[in-house]
Amino acid sequence: MSLDLERNELLERILNGTDEEVSKLVEDLHPVDILDLLHDNQEEFLEVLKKLPDWLIADIVDEEKDEEKYEILKKFSEAKQKKILEEMSSDELTDLVGALDEEESKNILKNMNAEDREDVRQLLTYKPDTAGGIMAKEFLAISENQTIEETLKYLQKEAPEAETAYYIYVVDDNEILKGVVSLRDIVSSKFSTKIADITHENVISVPYDMDQEEVAQKFTKYGFLTMPVVDEDNIILGIITIDDIVDIMQEETTEDIHRLGGLDEEEKVNGSLKDSIKSRLPWLIVNLVTAILAASVVGIFEGTISQVVTLATFMPIVAGMGGNAGTQSLTIVVRGIALGELTGENAKRVFLKELLVGLTTGIVIGAIIAVLGYIWESNVIFGIVIGVAMILNMLVATMSGFIVPVILKKLKVDPALASAVFVTTVTDVLGFFFFLGLATVFLQYLI
Repeated sequence: MSLDLERNELLERILNGTDEEVSKLVEDLHPVDILDLLHDNQEEFLEVLKKLPDWLIADIVDEEKDEEKYEILKKFSEAKQKKILEEMSSDELTDLVGALDEEESKNILKNMNAEDREDVRQLLTYKPDTAGGIMAKEFLAISENQTIEETLKYLQKEAPEAETAYYIYVVDDNEILKGVVSLRDIVSSKFSTKIADITHENVISVPYDMDQEEVAQKFTKYGFLTMPVVDEDNIILGIITIDDIVDIMQEETTEDIHRLGGLDEEEKVNGSLKDSIKSRLPWLIVNLVTAILAASVVGIFEGTISQVVTLATFMPIVAGMGGNAGTQSLTIVVRGIALGELTGENAKRVFLKELLVGLTTGIVIGAIIAVLGYIWESNVIFGIVIGVAMILNMLVATMSGFIVPVILKKLKVDPALASAVFVTTVTDVLGFFFFLGLATVFLQYLI
């Protein structure tokens, strides 16, 4: 069934259909579309939910916002909750439990079967933003000594419960990862063939403690749909699937965008007034401190400004252009760090490139503003002063746009969080210093 069907008609058919009719009706619909339907019809929310099959309710719970997942489950009896939870994978259950307080998490764990409960407790021991924290325990692993016939029988039994069946991982008797085989290789081989004969030994895996952002970079680099997670002994612990990575990439991108703007990554466009103020005010205070620092530099040259009032007109131009140049460089470098494109091997080359970009753009913009300054004041020295100040500030801006995030990364501080404040401070303070300092040196030619 397609979503071309009017939502009102879909709602009507779900509410009035038999269990069999509803199951057939929704089997081709994405749980996100059903969730949208529920949100648009709050009055029938529970009534619609009760008509849906357990597997779909489980998917809807997984697609719901973290703070709302448990609210859906609470609408059902404990017996029904157990059935819904059984339909959820271990990583989905872990996300659910991890978002709850202690009492709520105990209630959920109590309603899980013993195997799921053990899996979730193990997954909760890993940091939530690492490979171990996002992996699922439902994966397919076969012995290298099995035949194709034995493997097919195993897959018929276990594949329906697995997170994915695109790749089947090969292990030895100690559960150590030895390689991977594809479903295509299995179905195209003779029944008597040993799995070891068709195993691809060069399998790419990730350690359980790898940061989720690095895991996402690996998926992007290799284009895999699934990747195994291993421990220090190369024993396979679980798998990560591409759908988890898409969510992580969206989460990391949103976080970086928010942090570059000095916002808490949790702030939402439809969030509360209190949350927005709490998110923004601290960084505005930090920016106030840096603005006061820049103003103090201007205060040092108050005597110069009082004698050449036009300097006050051009000061914001020098600082603003430096800020723009620094932000451009900063954006490229932070993105390069986030995607793993900036490495120890190419750091020097990238720095020199940014240096040349700053010098070149500085000379072009400096020449333009020098001409405008000369026309404005009818004074060649004034034009030279502002032109040289512009070149110096844009050069420093691109340098700081590279250096600041790199240093913060080495200090284990998120470059997206604090870089913008430091770069803006550098360009404002040095922009004013270069311009007013040069003006002071050549004051006799400007009066």
